[in-house]
Amino acid sequence: MSKILKNSWALFLGMGLIMLSHGYQGSLLGVRAVKEEFSLTATGFMLSGYYIGYFIGARSITSLISRVGHIRVFAAFASIASIVVLMHSIFVNPFTWFILRIVTGISMVSIYTIAESWLNDRSSNKNRGSVLSIYMIILYGSMAIGMFFLNFSSPLDFQPFILISLFMSLALIPILLTKKKAPTFKKITSMSLKELYKVSPLGMVGSIFYGTTQSALFSLIPVYAASMNFSILEISIVTFLVAISGALSQWPIGKFSDTFDRRKVIIYTTFAAAFFALCSIFASGTMFYDGVLGSSKKWFYFFIVLFAFASLPMFAIIFAHTNDYITKEKFVAAGAGLQFAFGLGAISGPFLCSLLMNIIGPNGYFVFLIFFHSIIGIFGIYRMKIRDTQDNPDSQFTPLPQTITPIGMELNPTTEPIEEPIKSVPISVEKES
Repeated sequence: MSKILKNSWALFLGMGLIMLSHGYQGSLLGVRAVKEEFSLTATGFMLSGYYIGYFIGARSITSLISRVGHIRVFAAFASIASIVVLMHSIFVNPFTWFILRIVTGISMVSIYTIAESWLNDRSSNKNRGSVLSIYMIILYGSMAIGMFFLNFSSPLDFQPFILISLFMSLALIPILLTKKKAPTFKKITSMSLKELYKVSPLGMVGSIFYGTTQSALFSLIPVYAASMNFSILEISIVTFLVAISGALSQWPIGKFSDTFDRRKVIIYTTFAAAFFALCSIFASGTMFYDGVLGSSKKWFYFFIVLFAFASLPMFAIIFAHTNDYITKEKFVAAGAGLQFAFGLGAISGPFLCSLLMNIIGPNGYFVFLIFFHSIIGIFGIYRMKIRDTQDNPDSQFTPLPQTITPIGMELNPTTEPIEEPIKSVPISVEKES
């Protein structure tokens, strides 16, 4: 573990600063949109731009890295992301922010791809699991801490945007000053949606609808909280709890999926998430009101934590379930295909959810999450009736962050065989024996 930290501290520090600014920015824009009285539809449209950019960047960044190199591309897109943050404070309207979110999405997926390919190069078959765990802790932890920076200044001021840009720029320093050589880029093959559906219908359909759900969850939860008249501190608490709960739930739910039928675990967790989302609606009660009329938010915090606990590990379970039906050599290609499906669903999530919130009110946010989680569960039940469980000893649950890219799929310690070291025997000893 100490060797991993020693060899990759610059990358981990840089990614920590980037995720801190990314978590802060995501919460800030949602709250600022409510304060500026953007319509819910316009807010959802604006926030969906990030996932459009993420999808575009994921399909094109590999060729750019091959031509220019890891460090230059990292520096370029970190600088672009830093500039784009400042432009949000200058041009305050939904359409401009939509364009800026597209650029942010392209920049962030480029940064993720570089970081994960770098970690792949630094890790071996024996320590990939440890590397991925540290990477997840840094991503989720930094993003959660960044959400508390909402309390630094009013969202209507320009100072928060300057602070986000500052963190993004600081992330460049450890990366650019490292002595370590950049990794050699590996080209990742992908699977078409048709091939992916043929291999695992639940894997592909689950990824699409889960992408729809998760993009809405992270994009619009600050909007929901602000619409319910939460204070800035309360908004940061809600977003922090969601991120931390999702990180902590990866291991226990993953162990269940390795022990029992993964499709049952997917079905139980997705229906549990839908149930806790319903409980969150009832717990919201009169939270909108301040003072004596307002109900306590403790039960709401409790149920949103349980929702995130059940919901956020699902992509990794879907990934492991898909691997149950393929050979180890295709794990990375299948992961890239699932990411493609996830991205297709994620593009529409914030916009569709905002439409529902506009029609039935803020709690349309949870109605949206209930609906799509239920679809995954119903489709899972249908698939269990027409296909038997297949046991693949090469497949196991591996915790994955929501931001994982196709390159990052190689960090899965099961994607390559682990070769035991062979001790060399001296020739003299061999002759004597």
